[in-house]
Amino acid sequence: MKKIFQLLILISLLITGAGCEKLLEVTPQSQIIDEVYFQNEGDFEPYVTGIYTYMRGLANNITYGTERSEELVSALNSRFSNAWSHNLSSTVGTVDYTYWYRTIGHCNLVLEKIAGFSFASEDTKKRIMAETYCLRAYTYFHLTRVIGDAAIMLQAVYGDETPQLPRSPANDVMKQIISDLDKAISLFPAKTITGKYRFSYYAAQALKADAKLWSAKVLGGGLSDFNDAITALTEVEKAGLTLRADFKEVTTTRANTEVLLAAFYLRDESGSNYGLNALPYLSGVKGAANLDSLPWCNTTTYGQGAYQISAKSKALYGAGDKRIPFTWVTERQGTTPKVSWITKLPGTKYADDRVSDNDVILYRLGDLYLMQAEAYAGIDSTTKAIAYLNKTRVRAGIGSYAGATDKLSVEKEILDERGRELFFENKRWYDLVRFHKGGTIDVYTYVPNLANKTTPLFWPLAANVIANNGQIKQTDGY
Repeated sequence: MKKIFQLLILISLLITGAGCEKLLEVTPQSQIIDEVYFQNEGDFEPYVTGIYTYMRGLANNITYGTERSEELVSALNSRFSNAWSHNLSSTVGTVDYTYWYRTIGHCNLVLEKIAGFSFASEDTKKRIMAETYCLRAYTYFHLTRVIGDAAIMLQAVYGDETPQLPRSPANDVMKQIISDLDKAISLFPAKTITGKYRFSYYAAQALKADAKLWSAKVLGGGLSDFNDAITALTEVEKAGLTLRADFKEVTTTRANTEVLLAAFYLRDESGSNYGLNALPYLSGVKGAANLDSLPWCNTTTYGQGAYQISAKSKALYGAGDKRIPFTWVTERQGTTPKVSWITKLPGTKYADDRVSDNDVILYRLGDLYLMQAEAYAGIDSTTKAIAYLNKTRVRAGIGSYAGATDKLSVEKEILDERGRELFFENKRWYDLVRFHKGGTIDVYTYVPNLANKTTPLFWPLAANVIANNGQIKQTDGY
C-alpha cells in the first residue's frame, strides 16, 4: 500500500506541477506529458490514479460542505473561513475554481487519448473510462453545488489554448453530470466493488442518486428525479453493504462493510484529514477531569483545537442515542462543562501522538438509506420513507420513528436524522440547501449565522476568475 500511495503522489506531482492560474486553465497536455504518458495501455491507470488525489482534495475541504451549516462553533481558537459567518461578497470569501477545472481537464485528456487506444483487455479500457467519467461527474457536481451555473468544458486543453466559456445554467450542468454517470454505469464491466477507494458501478449509482436528489429539489426536477434516485439507490442495495453494529466502527475502521466509497488517508503518506482541526491539543485541555476520554493530541501539529459541535447540533440527539460518544464528548474542568470536542474522526493514537488519519467517507450505507428515505418522502410515499429512516434510528438505539406521518413532518425527521447520523461528514450544508429548496426548512432562520442576512446560497467568484474571461459573470446576488 505504501509503494502504491507513493506512486500516486509522484503521478499527481507530475500531472500538476506546472501552469498559471487562468480561468479553466489545465496543463496536463504539455509536450513533456504527451511524450511520457499515453504511449502504451499501462500509462492510463497511473494517470487516472493521480486524478483521484484531486477528488480527495475536494472531499477533504469542509469550507463548502460543512462551514455554512449549523454544525460547528469555535473551540479553543478558530479556523473558520468567511463561509462560516456567511460574510460573503464579491471580494470576500470568493471561489477560485481553477483547481476544479484542472481536474476536469485531466479527465477530458484521458477520455480523448483512450478513445482510439487498443487494450489487450477491453474490460480494462472500459473500467478506466468509467472511472474517468465518474471523476468528471463528481467534480462537476461539486462545482454546481458551490456556484450553481458553471462553464461546461468537455475538451482537453492544449498548452495555452484556454477556452473562453460562459457559465451554463445549472440544469445543463446537471444534464452533463447524469450523462457522464450513465456512460460510466454502462461501461463498468462488472457490478462489483473492487475497492473502496475508487469508483465502481455501485459508487456511480450512489453519485447519480445524490445528483438526482439535488436536481429534484434545487433544480425543480420533482417526481421524475426522485424516482430516478430511488432506482439508482435500489441498485446500490444489491452491492452487499451492511450497517456496522457498532457505530464507532463506521469512521474508524478503514474500508469497512458499510463504506461504499472513501478517500484514503494514512499517516506520513497523505497528511491529515479535516478532522485535524477538531482535535484538541494537550495544553488546551490540561487539567480536565475527564482527560482520558478526550481525543487530545500532544501538540498543535496534529490537533488544532479549532472546532466543536454546536449546541444546535447536540440538541438533535436524544437520551440513549448510541452515536453520542462517537460524535462528541464534553470536557469537564472540575464539574464545569467546557468544550464539546468532536469524536467522529478521532484519528489514530500512535506511540508519539494522535494523528488525524481516518479515511474521508464519500458514501456509506447509513447515508444511502437516508437518501432513499428522502427520495420516497419526495414522492409522498411516507411509509417507505419511514422504513428506510428507521434503519439508522434502530442501529442508534433510539427506536423506530413514531411521529406524524405527513410529508413535511417525515421530511423534517429525515433532515434531523441526517444531522445525527452524518454529523461532521461534510454533507450538512448541501443537505440544508436541498431541504430549504424543497420547502422543509427556511435555511435563513435555521442556520444561526444566516439570521437577518440575505447572503445567496451559492458562492461568489474570485476577481481573477472574472478578469481572465470576459464571458464569465458574477454569481447572482453579488
